[in-house]
Amino acid sequence: MSTTHRAWGWTPGAGLDGLELIDKPLPKPGPGQVLVANRAIALNPVDWKICEWGHADWRQGTVPGVDGAGLVAAVGEGVDLPLGTRVAYHQSLSRDGSFAQYCLLDATLVMHIPANLDDAAAAAIPCPALTAWQALAKVADGASRDVLVVGAGGAVGFYLVQLAVQRGLRVWATAGEKHHDRLRQLGVIGVFDYRAEDWQAHLQTALGERPLHALFDTVSGAHAASLACLLGYNGHLVCIQDRQETAPLPAFSTAISLHEVALNSIHAHGRLLDRQALKVEGEHLLQMVAEGRLVMPQRLDFAFDALPRALRQLKEGHASGKWVTRLG
Repeated sequence: MSTTHRAWGWTPGAGLDGLELIDKPLPKPGPGQVLVANRAIALNPVDWKICEWGHADWRQGTVPGVDGAGLVAAVGEGVDLPLGTRVAYHQSLSRDGSFAQYCLLDATLVMHIPANLDDAAAAAIPCPALTAWQALAKVADGASRDVLVVGAGGAVGFYLVQLAVQRGLRVWATAGEKHHDRLRQLGVIGVFDYRAEDWQAHLQTALGERPLHALFDTVSGAHAASLACLLGYNGHLVCIQDRQETAPLPAFSTAISLHEVALNSIHAHGRLLDRQALKVEGEHLLQMVAEGRLVMPQRLDFAFDALPRALRQLKEGHASGKWVTRLG
């Protein structure tokens, strides 16, 4: 095995333009760690955001990227994983990430890939599908079964509507018009174009006397707060981007619950039981995709050497789908 590997290194203050393909020393796994030789890498919105915003733990040459899939190339003390095992993963933002030929990971969080699921598909699942699972897990059953997913055209929203339908919920969604037919095919009751000024009125008319039990917002905390009035008594406002710093509605009114979703925080704040639960659910989601019980967003392929350009296209929304690259 070589002593170096190719990776995309970050430059402080330079955003996406500062990503540079560099040679880095090949890391050696310590106790409880595993080194994965990447065979596929997927892009997520958090990747371009942190490249532009920066991170307290990032320095010159830090490797971005949270999602990948590949083969176990080396293991540290206490790790019982055979070399060559195919795994997918979601990496901590505080460590060198997936935009490289190799990635050093916490062994407790790598997920086995089903034999009939290819690497590119596996790499595209962890961040959006696990985020959707966490968001849905926030919501207890209520008197109403009606929920709204705002931004269902994105990868997280796309998985979320499917998981919610499979849970037996009546799912409504907002998305660009080009996504409407496919979302209806997945069991969404009604889809509204978020650019239409009267979409909220149409939703309320369709609901009739039924209250909206939960609202999942993938846009921003401020956007979620602006929609809190759509919720019924004891409803749930789930922020998948940002969080609610102040209550969006008066106290002792509809008594809604506020939820934040922070998948990557499990690396710093999750305990062993949390990690075990995430690993089990991640492998379950991978299996669901392999069996056709969970449909993936359209995949958009790009070359590893063109990674910064693909990140920029993701940021600017030039195409709908999940950006994935394969490594030899």
